[in-house]
Amino acid sequence: MVEWVHLPGLAPYAETLAAMEARAGAIARGEADEALWLLEHPPLYTAGTSADPADLIAPDRFPVFPVGRGGQYTYHGPGQRVIYTMLDVKARGGDVRCFVRALENWVIATLAEFGVKGEIRPGRVGVWVVRPDRPPAADGSPAEDKIAAIGIRIRRGVSFHGISINVEPDLSHFGGIVPCGIRDHGVTSLVDLGLPVGMADLDAALMRSFDPSFAEGPACRRD
Repeated sequence: MVEWVHLPGLAPYAETLAAMEARAGAIARGEADEALWLLEHPPLYTAGTSADPADLIAPDRFPVFPVGRGGQYTYHGPGQRVIYTMLDVKARGGDVRCFVRALENWVIATLAEFGVKGEIRPGRVGVWVVRPDRPPAADGSPAEDKIAAIGIRIRRGVSFHGISINVEPDLSHFGGIVPCGIRDHGVTSLVDLGLPVGMADLDAALMRSFDPSFAEGPACRRD
């Protein structure tokens, strides 16, 4: 059983991180059900295990939190749905690559409910959308913006940290970092794409698409 929890207001980062790690530990010990926490944070930057200090452009703009998840610098703030995924990867087959693919599929299926085609790009973490309304890149390829970030850690077979999807954050806040170390592409949101999507709309789509997205795990393991 997966417990879905909505955390109200703007969840303080350090306290929420500690509670998330405690819940992941309890899941690993068999003392708690898997959990998905849906929340928003106040404006802040997080530094993953691969973060390059040069990618922190404005270190005094918002609080910066070093964290143990994979990846580089990420922004969290109001208008962005953060989903902490405390799931038993071992019980779901134990294949980390397939688990990450399931997370990607979940985001893509959720976005598809709003007519948005999310895509994965080799060498670029997260979920991307093509922007035909923007000038092409220097090499002539279509412009692309990131709409969702994925960064997890697995301890004792249980995942924590997770996903962030941009609904209507202040996109200028991403200017204080190089998001995920990627300099040649931008960041977008559902509202920036012209879609009148609210947080409750996104949450309902996340809940509908979760089980089908993770049901494809066995097929992934046969790749």
